Amino acid sequence: MKALLTAALLVGVIIALGPANASVDMGKGAPVLKAAAGSKADAHIAEGIDHYNQGHWDVAQKHFSEAAKADPQSAEAHYDLALALDKAGDHKAATEHFKTAYDLGSNSRVILEIAGAGNRPAPHP
Repeated sequence: MKALLTAALLVGVIIALGPANASVDMGKGAPVLKAAAGSKADAHIAEGIDHYNQGHWDVAQKHFSEAAKADPQSAEAHYDLALALDKAGDHKAATEHFKTAYDLGSNSRVILEIAGAGNRPAPHP
């Protein structure tokens, strides 16, 4: 079941971003996410978002990576890191961080909506 939900996240991101073809840019048009309230990742995510929006993928990637280290349970940090990795062409690592974001964000309506599962109730802890 968990593998099916992870696959749904990846398919949802791809569908949300445009037609499926060999060179799908998973990060095209996908919104970066702010840190959850009180997250230790907040400062790094904010800085990463600023660089991401300027097209500085490598700098954004470093900040999002630091955010994931500061708060390993931050679904937003892993999701944003996945977007930056995808922009940098590291699709394998991006896929792993999308999976982590989904696993950690199973109670996040935003993560579920991005995964195409926004109309399904979030699992109970």
